[in-house]
Amino acid sequence: MWFIGMLAGFVVGALLGEIPGALAGAVLGWILALVFFPKKAGPAAVAGGERLAQVEGRLARIEARLAALEVVQAGGKASRASVVPPEAAVAPPPAAPERVVAAERTQIPAAPEVPSTRKEPAPAAVANPARAPVAMPEPRPNPLIAWLTGGNTIARVGAVILFVGVSFLVKYAADHRLLPIELRLAAVAGAAIAMLFFGWRMRESRRGYALTLQGVGVGIFYLTIFAAFRLYHLLPAGTAMAILVVTAALAAYLAVRQDAMALAVIGTVGGFLAPVLASTHSGNHVLLFSYYAVLNAAILAMAVRKSWRPLNLTGFVFTAGIGFLWGSCGITRWSGCAYHDGIFASTESFLVLFFLMYVTIAVLGARRDLAARARFMDATLVFGVPLVAFGFQAAMLDDSRFALAGSAVALSALYLALARGIHARDLGKSRVLVESFLALGMVFATLAIPLALEARWTSAAWALEGLGIVWAGARQGRWLARAFGLALQLLAGLVFLDVLSRGGLGEVPVLNGAFIGAFLLAIAGLASCRILGRMEGGTTQLDRLAVPAGFLWGLAWWLAGGAREIDRFLDEPRFAAAAAFLAGTALVSSTLRRRFAWPQASWPSWGLAPALGAVAAAAVVHDSSVLAHFGWAAWPFAFWAHLRVLRHDEPEITQRWLQALHVAGFLLLAAIGSWELHWLSRSHGLSASAWSVSAAMVWPALCLAAVTSARASARWPVQAFASAYLALAGAIVTAALWAWTFYANATHDGGSAPLPYLPVLNAIDLGHLLALAAGAGWWLALRRESIPVPIDRRSAIVATAGAAFFWLNAILLRTIHHWAGVAYRLDELMRSVLVQAALSLFWTAIALVLMFAATKRGWRAVWMTGALLLAIVVGKLLLVDLSHLSGIERIVSFIGVGLLMLLLGYLAPVPPKGEAK
Repeated sequence: MWFIGMLAGFVVGALLGEIPGALAGAVLGWILALVFFPKKAGPAAVAGGERLAQVEGRLARIEARLAALEVVQAGGKASRASVVPPEAAVAPPPAAPERVVAAERTQIPAAPEVPSTRKEPAPAAVANPARAPVAMPEPRPNPLIAWLTGGNTIARVGAVILFVGVSFLVKYAADHRLLPIELRLAAVAGAAIAMLFFGWRMRESRRGYALTLQGVGVGIFYLTIFAAFRLYHLLPAGTAMAILVVTAALAAYLAVRQDAMALAVIGTVGGFLAPVLASTHSGNHVLLFSYYAVLNAAILAMAVRKSWRPLNLTGFVFTAGIGFLWGSCGITRWSGCAYHDGIFASTESFLVLFFLMYVTIAVLGARRDLAARARFMDATLVFGVPLVAFGFQAAMLDDSRFALAGSAVALSALYLALARGIHARDLGKSRVLVESFLALGMVFATLAIPLALEARWTSAAWALEGLGIVWAGARQGRWLARAFGLALQLLAGLVFLDVLSRGGLGEVPVLNGAFIGAFLLAIAGLASCRILGRMEGGTTQLDRLAVPAGFLWGLAWWLAGGAREIDRFLDEPRFAAAAAFLAGTALVSSTLRRRFAWPQASWPSWGLAPALGAVAAAAVVHDSSVLAHFGWAAWPFAFWAHLRVLRHDEPEITQRWLQALHVAGFLLLAAIGSWELHWLSRSHGLSASAWSVSAAMVWPALCLAAVTSARASARWPVQAFASAYLALAGAIVTAALWAWTFYANATHDGGSAPLPYLPVLNAIDLGHLLALAAGAGWWLALRRESIPVPIDRRSAIVATAGAAFFWLNAILLRTIHHWAGVAYRLDELMRSVLVQAALSLFWTAIALVLMFAATKRGWRAVWMTGALLLAIVVGKLLLVDLSHLSGIERIVSFIGVGLLMLLLGYLAPVPPKGEAK
């Protein structure tokens, strides 16, 4: 309701008297709202009242019991003293409850036993205090509201109205020249002095009324002196200022002497409103602010002795509000009107003076509050004063960023110095105030950076500042400070991303704004992770999330900065440089993990193999050599680093993930070698020959042969991770070689220029022999190490036999291609009568070999396979050769197949079932 009353008064006053009337109406409306609509007690006040009523009831029962025991001990006088007056049962508690409790402890020792013949007190002698009504205590209101609404309310409201009326009277008399000005001012001053005199005389008998008279008298005297000096020029500046100083000192003395905060507030309000109500729209701002400086000095003097928060807030609000109205063009036309650059020096002096005054008031009040309540302080002045002052400073220095940055630095230095001084003097008693000043110091330091520096340096400075705040928050156990530091680092990163998008950050490698900024962001994130990770207690959910997030944030900035430098300043060697950069990062991170017991520092070891794979894939996409341009040095170093970090970080990596990383590293090595040999053959003009196709499988086959050797199986890492290297990685490489068999035979004719083609002794077939040897070695290594085979034996035999059959047919077809001139295309080969006859004879020969060997060994299943192949040949003779072949080819085909089948029937009869193996 107070806000509604103030708003209504402001509107009505503005309609009647522009700005002065609006301010007076707002004050009057506020007072009336407080009088007629007092603030109701909240739930906490009601609960406190109930608890107080219970305490009073218990105290009354104790007094009644004490009186009853005294009656019993009195003996013969019990009849006269047994009846307790009803008033005693509900009597209010004494002024000092402590004495009652002490009396209860001293006057009631062990109660003596009373003979049964002695007369007992009458039942009605002690009234039941629980049934007695106890008045509910009123909640304690604000002291200023209590003054306005307590006692003679009509007189106090009338005093305020009288003050406003006198203000308008002075203005009206000045406008119409009714009486000589000297007489008018003297009469008003005399009336004010009389009110002060009578108020002082009645301070003992009628305190409330006396304080009202004194407050109004002080306000009217303020108004009179100011009018005599400024409106009518009857007093010189020095004399007027001296009188105002004496008046302010007198008001402060009276308020402190009588412990009357309301008197101080009334005098202060009157003093602040005097220039507003008596303005002629042509004042001097130096005189105006000098007058307000005197008022604020009086408030500061009272703050030294008393902790009167309403008084301090009144002075602050009036000083800031009137300063805002004065400096805002178009809002007001009084008191000299509007700030401009020509009066900067004088205005700045007053701004600094008022700021220092209210900082001192805030410190005095906060320290006194913390000493009394240990935890709470008035945050309005502590935080409001610097924010309002800096807002005024920003408005005055709108066109000068560096000057405003200097102001922010000065404020930061002031608050940091205050925090240090208060901490050293109070020895931790004002911890909340010290932390508040530290926060303000850091905020203004943060604000100074973007005002003075470019965006790239702003982000870097914010990142380091955020790191410092995280460190301080961890040391002091303050989660809010830690959250602020992390948020500041996040903001720094976003600002830096915007800077990077604009470009133009230097052309010198490493020593440029882009890399240095990314490096500082990385250091801040990684150090924050380390600081939060070492906290032993008091961590929050935010801290636990910030530890991994901070490490990933810092690592991302480090990798992004390095990648950007490599991409900008290195062209051909960029893939080798990227591999070395990633490997070096993993090595350094692994060293930090061991040195500082930092678990998160093992994470780059986990991602090194996938990251190297991404670099290698980028080189393949760009059709670039992996080992060229210093890659011959970078990639061996990268693989050495990969194995080293995996060995050192084994305790920090799960077993499954560790095996996966070993497998990934081995496969990456095989893939890089395969691509490099293939690229080299193409780059030397052999892209059309079989050498480029075979080169792709040579290195994987050699890697498989090396890892499956007995010597490798006895050494780390194969010995420690045999199942990973042999069972999983070996199976993958073997499967790749098996797939290569079909690809090479289906796509290439085996031409190995500049060498002539020879069956088996060509690039394709020699590659098959190497792949076959590597696969056989892998199979034997699995059996030697007693490692379960990843596929069943029957499936492996079928897959190997299928690949071998396909390879042997390809040898036949390539030979016909090179020696008979048949094009090595499927359609041409299928139309060739020579190819058809050769296939019939070749398949029959294969069936003969299989069935003969099966008969000797008793392999019934193998014999059946040969028989199936022979049946296919017979079907081919009848369906294909008979209709498509003619002449000598058909004759040779049929006769040859027939003779072979006769020989087969004689040499390789079907093995008996009992001998089947």
